[in-house]
Amino acid sequence: MAAIDHHPRTGSIGSDGPAYLAAAQLSARLDEEVHRAERHGTPLSCLLLVIDNMQEIAREHHSELPEQTLAYVGGALARELRDFDRIGRPSDHELMIVLPGADEPRGEIVARRMLERLRTIKVEAQGQRRPLRVSLGLASWRKDASGVDLLERTRAATRGRNGGDPLTAGAQAGPFAHWQARRTEAQDAALDRRAAGRSTR
Repeated sequence: MAAIDHHPRTGSIGSDGPAYLAAAQLSARLDEEVHRAERHGTPLSCLLLVIDNMQEIAREHHSELPEQTLAYVGGALARELRDFDRIGRPSDHELMIVLPGADEPRGEIVARRMLERLRTIKVEAQGQRRPLRVSLGLASWRKDASGVDLLERTRAATRGRNGGDPLTAGAQAGPFAHWQARRTEAQDAALDRRAAGRSTR
């Protein structure tokens, strides 16, 4: 039983352990990046990946399969990131990606790339393959926000509680059911300016 894909660079889960930080390590790293953003005025964005069918996988297949799946997904996503980006595990069904120096538009680009990678990953159990069903939330650091605040904002984003739609993949059986990227404030402003220009002609 393992999470699998068909990408030529990947194989079974490696023996080096999970490719993510434990909850305490993630908290410390997130606080460190927030302090750096405060000191230098640099952007910081975070993505939160929630595997929505994790309990279903555990219940129907094998108790160890969720752990294998998270380890595999963490390793697969790490290969798509920069060396100084970090992946952590804030809970048993979540992975958080910390993106130092990335503003919200850059974070959305990374989110789309992560979704494209996730579409190739399926869980194999008892001779059957099934896609992961995931939600991805994006949030950027704002002045005076703590690491805990940033984590909670990414969680809210995965549930569509931040004024936009979560990014989703694998909502139905199939390689990639749908995904939605929410518009950034800059994109909304650009659309408003274009609409205003048309109305004055």
